Amino acid sequence: MDTELTDKEKQELEELIETLSNIRGRHTQLVSVLIPAKQNINLVVRQLEAEKSTAANIKSHQTRDAVNDALEAIIRKLKGSKQTPPNGLAIYAGNVSEKEGVQDIKTWVYEPPKPLNVRIYRCDQTFVIEPLREILQITEVYGLLVIDRQRATIGMLEGKQIKLIRNLTSGVPGKVRAGGQSSQRFHRITEGLAKEFFRRVAESMKEVFFDVPNLKGILVGGPIPTKEEFLEHGDLVTKLKEKVIAVKDLGYTDEHGLKLLVESSEEEMSQQEMIKEKVIIMKFFETLGKNRTRAAYGTEKVKLAIERGAVDLLLISKKFIKENNLLAKEIEDSANNIGSSVVIISVDNQDGEQFYNLTKGIGAILRFPIE
Repeated sequence: MDTELTDKEKQELEELIETLSNIRGRHTQLVSVLIPAKQNINLVVRQLEAEKSTAANIKSHQTRDAVNDALEAIIRKLKGSKQTPPNGLAIYAGNVSEKEGVQDIKTWVYEPPKPLNVRIYRCDQTFVIEPLREILQITEVYGLLVIDRQRATIGMLEGKQIKLIRNLTSGVPGKVRAGGQSSQRFHRITEGLAKEFFRRVAESMKEVFFDVPNLKGILVGGPIPTKEEFLEHGDLVTKLKEKVIAVKDLGYTDEHGLKLLVESSEEEMSQQEMIKEKVIIMKFFETLGKNRTRAAYGTEKVKLAIERGAVDLLLISKKFIKENNLLAKEIEDSANNIGSSVVIISVDNQDGEQFYNLTKGIGAILRFPIE
C-alpha cells in the first residue's frame, strides 16, 4: 500500500489545487495534460503536436492563439524530459489574464508523489484537478468493522472509496433453541460460539489492518451490545483497539452497513487531523513552559537552531508559508537537510491561531539547547 504523503508534500499539493481551482478561463483556453506512470513521453508530444492542428479550426482567434500557446508551452516542457517520471506527470497551461484580448500564459508542472493512473488531455474553462484531489484523499485510510452475533463485515475506506475486504459468519444460532436443550446449556453453547467468533474477527482485523502504514483510525458499528462486547472481550490487539475512533449503533452488518458506518462517522474522521495537530502544538507549548532551552520560536532563533543542527521538530504555520513563501521553503529545506521532522500547522482552529500569535508562525522543539 502507498505510504502517506509527508506534511510538506501535502501542503504543496493543497496549494497547487487551490491555485488551479481558482482560475477560470474566459473561453476554453485552459489546457490540462495528465500523463500516467510508464506512458511514453515522446508519444504524448506527438499527440499534442497533432492537437495543434485541431486547434487551428477554433473560430475565435483569441481562443485559438491561447490554446496554441498553451500547447507550445507544454510541449517545450515535455521535450525537456527524456522520459515520464516514475509516478507520471501533470501539466497545466493557459491564458490566466482577466482582461479580454490580453495574453498571459502560465504553466504549472507537477510530479506526483504517488502514481497517476489516468491519461487526460482537455481544453476547457477550468483545469482538470480531480485526479490531484484523489491523490490527497487516498492518504486517509480508515479500517471499518460492522458486527453482530451472526456476521461481521470488514472493510477499508481509502479516500472516498469503500472496499469490502472480508465477510465472516459465526454459526451462533438465533434465539430459538433446539428441542430438549435446557436454557443454561443453550446459553453456554451460544456464548462459546460467540467468543470463538469474536476471536476470529479480531484475528482477521489484525491480518488486514496491523501493517497498514497510514491507518488513521478504525470505525466500528453494529447493534447494542454486540459491538461493545467485541471491543471489550474480543481479544483485539492493543495497537488496533487504540485506533478505534468511533463506535456507532447500526442495524446492518453487511456491505450496506459499511456505507452507513462511514456516513455516521464523518465528524469523528474530520477531527483526526485536528487532534494530531493539537498534540504536536501542545508538545511545543509544554516544552516551552517546562524546558525553555529546548524550544525556539521566531524566524531568527529557529534559523540559528537549524544552522547548529539542533532542530528535532520544526513547526510552520500555513499562514507563515503564505506570507513568506520563499523564506518558508528555504527554512524547510534547511531543516530537512539536518534530518528534522517538519509539521505544517493550520490556522483553522484555536490551537493553530494561538501558535501563530505567539511564534509569528514558526517554532521548533530542539535536540539540545543552543543558549
